[in-house]
Amino acid sequence: MLTRARALLGSAHPGPSIVVTVVAGALGVVSGLPLERVALLGAVILANQLSVAWSNDSLDAERDRDAARADKPTVRGDISPRALLVWAVASAVVSIALSLLLGLAAAAAHLVFLASGWAYNAGLKRTFWATACYVVGFASLPLIVTLARETPQPAAWWAIGIGGMLGLAAHVANVLPDLADDTRHGIRSLPHALGARGSGVVALLALAAAATLGALGPPTLSPLGIAGLAASAALLVAGLVVVARLPDSRALFRIIMASALTAVVTLAGAGSAILG
Repeated sequence: MLTRARALLGSAHPGPSIVVTVVAGALGVVSGLPLERVALLGAVILANQLSVAWSNDSLDAERDRDAARADKPTVRGDISPRALLVWAVASAVVSIALSLLLGLAAAAAHLVFLASGWAYNAGLKRTFWATACYVVGFASLPLIVTLARETPQPAAWWAIGIGGMLGLAAHVANVLPDLADDTRHGIRSLPHALGARGSGVVALLALAAAATLGALGPPTLSPLGIAGLAASAALLVAGLVVVARLPDSRALFRIIMASALTAVVTLAGAGSAILG
């Protein structure tokens, strides 16, 4: 039982799953959702992310074995790909059921987010449509938050734009460490075509655009927006230096992650202005 629990946790991509859940919850708070709906929103997004993560490791089990990914529970034999897929489907059902409690509009936006992740895992990750899965999925996140209100409201256009830019950067960050291995397995998405240097530049520019939208999109410029925009500018310069000199280093990945955080800060600083 303990081995199974550890296998599920190890296959859950806990870092990204927790980050996306926290971001959704924070947006719910700053946009004025009641705390009980914020908690429900967090449960929906966490179940969503667990489903996508577990389906990813289940469907990629053969590839992970070929790459000798000893960090993967399916490779170590701690859990079978079939069992992991069952957990992924069950978690998807739970996330959909919980999302209906937020209202039909929020549930529909959530379904877009969930379907984007599953479509990516099911095969689109090998094509240029992979980037679209991330962009569309993350663009729906602000909509889930604003449509979860008791009186649903659409998200502001610039908030949706920030979500899409974060999705683009998230795709690049997810792929960068495995570019060579992915190419060997026939994966040909946008980052693979651009290479490490080109992908790094695209991710950094997308995150700079996201921070700019977060700072200048709302009617008034908030202190968090100013701070996020300044930090984003500094990270953009640092990132471009790394791209020019060491495009394959882990430093680029870390800068992209830090830049994503500054974009989220500007979005959170907008508060209820994310309502369209």
